[in-house]
Amino acid sequence: MTTKRKPYTHEMTRTWWMKKPFYRFYMVREMTVLPLILFTIFLTFGLGALVKGPASWQNWLDFMSNPIVILINIIALLGSLFHAYTFFDMMTSVMPLKIKGKKLDNRLYTGAMWIAVIVITVICLAIAC
Repeated sequence: MTTKRKPYTHEMTRTWWMKKPFYRFYMVREMTVLPLILFTIFLTFGLGALVKGPASWQNWLDFMSNPIVILINIIALLGSLFHAYTFFDMMTSVMPLKIKGKKLDNRLYTGAMWIAVIVITVICLAIAC
């Protein structure tokens, strides 16, 4: 059966996400990927420079010491930490842990995830140094 009515289509403006705080927060969280993409590209070029030899590696190190690149990397780190914070906060709702039938406190659950991040970071730094 066909109908003569047009289907409802919701108008989507370019600024739809600016209308509600929840949407703004969501878009800021999603935009944290942009500096992370640049960071990943920088590291990929670093691996290529490492393979090419000492002169290429030194050029990459000089590039990485540029204040703009350092700023991008700091923004990427902050964005990554923000993303981790929101992810860990969400995990307590999406995948609540139960021990002996009792729900684990959200702060304890989130704290355990942050402790895991810190331990893994320290291990990686210890191996790298």
